[in-house]
Amino acid sequence: MRKSDFHFDLPSELIAQTPPEQRGESRLLDLSSATPWVDRQFSEITQLLHPNDLLIFNDTRVIPARLMGRKESGGRVELLVERVTGDHQLLAHIRASKAPRSGTRLLLEGELHAEVCGRAGALFEVRLEDSRLAMEWLEAVGRVPLPPYIERQAETMDRERYQTIYARNKGAVAAPTAGLHFTQPLLNELESAGVRFGFVTLHVGAGTFQPVRVEQIEEHSMHSEWYEVSESLCEQVERTREAGGRVVAVGTTAVRSLESASSSGRLRPFQGETDIFITPGYRFKTVDAMVTNFHLSESTLIMLVTAFAGYEQIMGGYQHAIEQRYRFFSYGDAMFITRSGERG
Repeated sequence: MRKSDFHFDLPSELIAQTPPEQRGESRLLDLSSATPWVDRQFSEITQLLHPNDLLIFNDTRVIPARLMGRKESGGRVELLVERVTGDHQLLAHIRASKAPRSGTRLLLEGELHAEVCGRAGALFEVRLEDSRLAMEWLEAVGRVPLPPYIERQAETMDRERYQTIYARNKGAVAAPTAGLHFTQPLLNELESAGVRFGFVTLHVGAGTFQPVRVEQIEEHSMHSEWYEVSESLCEQVERTREAGGRVVAVGTTAVRSLESASSSGRLRPFQGETDIFITPGYRFKTVDAMVTNFHLSESTLIMLVTAFAGYEQIMGGYQHAIEQRYRFFSYGDAMFITRSGERG
């Protein structure tokens, strides 16, 4: 397929610039029925999940990964940390008038001195010249790395709202946004109804916003992200199957984790990197249903959800969402979708 097959026109005013006033006060487009679509409130997800279903969340925690500073020579720089690689080392995207060379010294926020040590593809290897640990320093002075389509500076409230309530493993530079809709009362209600919970970890990188620059999608080079699927989660999935429940992934990051760890045909424990690129024609091995936000036109993520739920179902659903004035992207509304061929 071609990139242009996944294009849709979105009015800019439908791009959510802020979260809803209260967490969970979002809309939910239900594409799980044989009827093309049903407009719901997110709280109605309780009607779409059943006893013995297993909801699988990504428990990564967003780090304040955006930093401002200057070169020792005076030029301004902006760092977006992609990954903390050691106590005092990190990989980062660096925006500057001229790309810094190896050996360039930086003075960053918090009076922190750092040195550019080299390149790793599009990223820069940076060493911090400070006794503080890199993660502690980021937590102290870093800024929330809001997505590029949010056209405002990060505010204090973003530290809490651009984070799921169950986030615990630090390392992401973008939130697994399908999880932003869940509140503790909603989780309690689902648990009381017999829905079970499981967790994977995938540290979302800035590459999630990388555009597809080739027309033939099979020529696209997918970015790599670190993830972990535990043995205990594999056992949970096995028990869910035995009980007749469904595996319901919360977000595309959970889908990518589960399907990456199922490359052998069966879900197995794994810890490491994935660059899985899921496009129409892919045969899903583990995931039965998905909660997901709306994704950018021509992005790898809209390709993933069309592979999952069917091209016509998704592209028609997106057009309906635009007509009904749903809010799009990270702070926007959500969809509930089931695997193509399995809708009731």
